[in-house]
Amino acid sequence: MYENIQRIAEEAGCLCTRNAPLSGYTTFKIGGPASLLIEPASVDSLSKVLRACSAEGVTPLVLGRGSNVLAPDEGIDNVVIVMGEHFSKIEYCGSEMIKAQAGAPVIRLCKFALEYKLGGLEFAYGIPGSVGGGIYMNAGAYGGCMKDVVLVVDYLDYEGNRGSWAGDELGLSYRHSNFMDGGKIITSVIFKLQKRDPEVIKQKMDALMARRREKQPLEYPSAGSTFKRPEGYFAGKLIQDSELMGKQIGGAQVSTKHAGFVVNKGGATAKDVKDLIAFVQKTVKEKFGVDMEPEVRIL
Repeated sequence: MYENIQRIAEEAGCLCTRNAPLSGYTTFKIGGPASLLIEPASVDSLSKVLRACSAEGVTPLVLGRGSNVLAPDEGIDNVVIVMGEHFSKIEYCGSEMIKAQAGAPVIRLCKFALEYKLGGLEFAYGIPGSVGGGIYMNAGAYGGCMKDVVLVVDYLDYEGNRGSWAGDELGLSYRHSNFMDGGKIITSVIFKLQKRDPEVIKQKMDALMARRREKQPLEYPSAGSTFKRPEGYFAGKLIQDSELMGKQIGGAQVSTKHAGFVVNKGGATAKDVKDLIAFVQKTVKEKFGVDMEPEVRIL
């Protein structure tokens, strides 16, 4: 099954790796091997891979830059498609619009917008994920989110057919999009921005990056904010008030710098992280009666 998919993928110009450790494709630096990892270079090549998977009855797992996922220690017996550096073109479309492929790093998108004196993406500067991942979860920070700037999203369904969504079709809300319902893979995004003074844009970007570096444990592998914000509360404050900062299970630790982050202090396993998440959920529930929902996508 995988051999046939690999043959078609390689013929289409994709990079294929058997038994690829997912620890190398996630910002947590955790995860066992994927049976077949495919990195497409174009929409056409991805379409051919999806048709091959469909013919074999395989529903592949799709990753961007792996910045909001926890991969299992035992690995994944499946085809894993990584929309990474080979799928990361960014171009200016005129009329204050930028088109970016799904694998483009968000931070590079922000720098590209600055070059064209376009504002609106400052909030995203420093978000470690890909453009596709940012739309998938409607990533946001510091009062902004992807919903504010996205115009059109192109996708492929799992049979390799092209389509586009815009506006309400995207279903963008807090850490949610209709792409989470499955069946569609983001391939590119058109952003609508606004002309602004580049010095003002840069100052805001630099200020937000400095704030991230000061407040967030960027020196350790993590998946960013571990929990969604409970309505009426702040996840980090609940965890801090539960006296859980520094709590460690195996190599996983509640950051001593920002309680909203679970970090890999070294050698952490997926089990360590899941056990620590469960411990935090139990403790906060007992102390404050609040349910903590993970923001991290646990594969």
